[in-house]
Amino acid sequence: MRNRRLILCISVLFTILAAGQDSNPSPTLGHITSQEIVARMTANNRKRQEQLQSYTGQREYHLLYTGFPGRREADLIVQVQYRAPDNKEFTVISQSGSRWMVNRVLKKLLDTEKDAADPKSQASTALTEENYQFGLLAQEDVGGRPAYVLQVEPKTASKLLYRGKIWVDAADFAVSQIEAEPAKRPSIWISKTLVHHTYQKIGEFWLPAQNESSTDVRLGGHANLSIHYSDYRLVANTSPPASEHRPMDSTLGHAGGEDSGRFTSR
Repeated sequence: MRNRRLILCISVLFTILAAGQDSNPSPTLGHITSQEIVARMTANNRKRQEQLQSYTGQREYHLLYTGFPGRREADLIVQVQYRAPDNKEFTVISQSGSRWMVNRVLKKLLDTEKDAADPKSQASTALTEENYQFGLLAQEDVGGRPAYVLQVEPKTASKLLYRGKIWVDAADFAVSQIEAEPAKRPSIWISKTLVHHTYQKIGEFWLPAQNESSTDVRLGGHANLSIHYSDYRLVANTSPPASEHRPMDSTLGHAGGEDSGRFTSR
């Protein structure tokens, strides 16, 4: 994410880098403003960072490319093990389809995710007022739960930031859904990329449920990438919170949802 293979790799790498939250003054909805929503999300982030010590889970990746030189598909199933604050290990359970797409695209996504854990990278892509402006649009139900809908605009044009809408759960102030596109195209060959994320509540934490990414290539190709997250096993910390916290890991999910900070997945 120059030749046709590189185009596909860039597009998929970019579309996986996704998600969001934070605020700028906007009209009120009832008695709450976007600034207040963002402040509650930030507090929820910190609580999650303090309490979520480790988890395991399973991911199922499916990649479909259509266009020149033809149709290609690939599947990858991995076991994920996370340990706070930023250690993540992937174990491949099975793989099938195009070997090139598995090795050069799907496994590359896992490598990219590991590399994104450094604090400097996290801070520059976090869903915070330093990186984004936020506008409160409406209130809607997501999965039977009320949520605030916020418009998200990046303050800088970066392929690791995005613009679009996020849905913030009104009870937990965690991101429950994202619809976005990159703030900057990662390549001149890519004409459009759309990303849709949904999250699920596991115990007290919001974690990814499904990621759907769609990328159009200027010369007529199209890539669809889906990631399904399941079988979470969480370990929470019940000790008193620390007095200081580093910025929320963008791949762990700002405002309470993993993968809600940038266009990468945890």
